[in-house]
Amino acid sequence: MVRGRQEARRPHGELVADVLAVLWASAEPMTAQQVKGALRQDLARTTVATILARLHEKGTLARTRPGRSFAYAPVADAAGLAAGRMRRELEKEPQRDLVLKRFVSSLSADDEDVLRSLLIAAESEQLSAAEDPARAEEA
Repeated sequence: MVRGRQEARRPHGELVADVLAVLWASAEPMTAQQVKGALRQDLARTTVATILARLHEKGTLARTRPGRSFAYAPVADAAGLAAGRMRRELEKEPQRDLVLKRFVSSLSADDEDVLRSLLIAAESEQLSAAEDPARAEEA
């Protein structure tokens, strides 16, 4: 930071969210330089490269090396990342049934209906796959 010039600090995670948004909008993996350009912010390429490397270490991004630089792509969409976070939090708890009970009891009626229909659909898919082994291989 330059002396005498106050810059407002970003809220924690805002830049990471911006980087992920750029990658989700892209049809192809992107290098740190490409992400930096798409962000249209005054950032060092090394700052963006560090964020990308950390997201790769966490398993959020896949990394390839098509040329001299690494290119990154998300491994899941936003909903997939949120579901992964929820699953990891649940796996940390020894009383999973109690955590799930508390989670479900905190849902709105609409969210309960959505969850109920998703569980019914998943059960139906499992039953169909068990009855038709060829279909199980497709899934």
